[in-house]
Amino acid sequence: MTALPLNDRDGSARPVRPGQLTVSNLEKGFASRQEVVQVIKDVSFTIEPGQFFTLLGPSGCGKTTTLRCIAGLEKADRGYIAAGGRVLADSETGRFVPASERDFGMVFQSYAIWPHMTVSQNVAFPLHANRRRHKLSRKEITDRVEEALAMVRLDQYGGRIATKLSGGQQQRLALARALITRPELLLLDEPLSNLDAGLRDHMRGELRAMQLRTGVTTLYVTHDQAEAFSMSDVIAVMDSGILVQQGAPREIYSRPATTFVATFVGRTNLLPVTRPPAQAGTGVVPVETSIGPILVDAERNRQIGPGDSIVIRPEDLQISTEAPRTGRANVFPGRVRRPIFLGENVELEIEIRGEILMSRQHPRFVFAAGDEVHVELPVDRCVVVSGAAAGVGSHVRAPGEHTGSDKNAAV
Repeated sequence: MTALPLNDRDGSARPVRPGQLTVSNLEKGFASRQEVVQVIKDVSFTIEPGQFFTLLGPSGCGKTTTLRCIAGLEKADRGYIAAGGRVLADSETGRFVPASERDFGMVFQSYAIWPHMTVSQNVAFPLHANRRRHKLSRKEITDRVEEALAMVRLDQYGGRIATKLSGGQQQRLALARALITRPELLLLDEPLSNLDAGLRDHMRGELRAMQLRTGVTTLYVTHDQAEAFSMSDVIAVMDSGILVQQGAPREIYSRPATTFVATFVGRTNLLPVTRPPAQAGTGVVPVETSIGPILVDAERNRQIGPGDSIVIRPEDLQISTEAPRTGRANVFPGRVRRPIFLGENVELEIEIRGEILMSRQHPRFVFAAGDEVHVELPVDRCVVVSGAAAGVGSHVRAPGEHTGSDKNAAV
């Protein structure tokens, strides 16, 4: 297919890079009897060449529909999609390149392996099915199949019927078939979800190692935060059709932008802001919360307003049985409500002024229910996020306790 020049909507030339994917202002809805349900709402992102980019979100958030629009299996109602110098879809011009001409590799959740074919025949199928685009001799096809099978460590299984493979082997077979055409972009739709937990953990490492060896630009869709964190260069979190935050895995976890992101990517403590600072400040400023004033770094956080919350991860709480030195910020007296020994760590439910905060500590520390402790919330680990804390995270109200912010209590 002839490459078309890429231009921004204002007409200016956009630099073209092989393997780069650009998605702009993507929207997609599905009609029901009563209304049109918007599944994707103005989603935009760019995947750089060689990146492992993950769309992360709960079921129904629009991540798979986004991937299907990129693959050409769905036609977006609005938006622009381009890959490496080719405009694939543009609602303004009406251009739409069908899936068979996009030259992408794709692995479905179910693998979609042909049960009547051998492993080698499954891998070779894309080359035989589209001979017009892949004009290869029989020897060239055989060489490519052997190369792809060796890449996923299935070179000893070429003659075996595909259904005789284990779950992990079938997943690798689907990857080999997706890579046989040497695609510009690899699309993966929850490919590990059908594997048991142990094999899934192993295949995460295998998949990432394969992607690094080949250098193929990869778009991965999952609801599993562990998969996203362990494999991705960039994570884009989706909620109700909206891309709510995008960044490196460590940034997404430690600096969430909203309560949804904070609670979706791991357990956390959420403290509702009962009264924001009187005016925007710089440096460290006090913020009134449901457990009292907490100092936060205003320069590292968004402007604090009504309905916001302060997030701090359980592993960031510092616990001591001895009173800290005077002058320490964000130190509160608390009482251990319940210690939970989990082997690799100890989780503590700590009651502070009617709120329950979760703390995660090394298992060498021994606590008992009723222990009086001092809890420090390090200023640099307190993150202000948009949205109230109701109904999310590990923030809960202690039984029988009531404060002026009961309306924000989790259920």
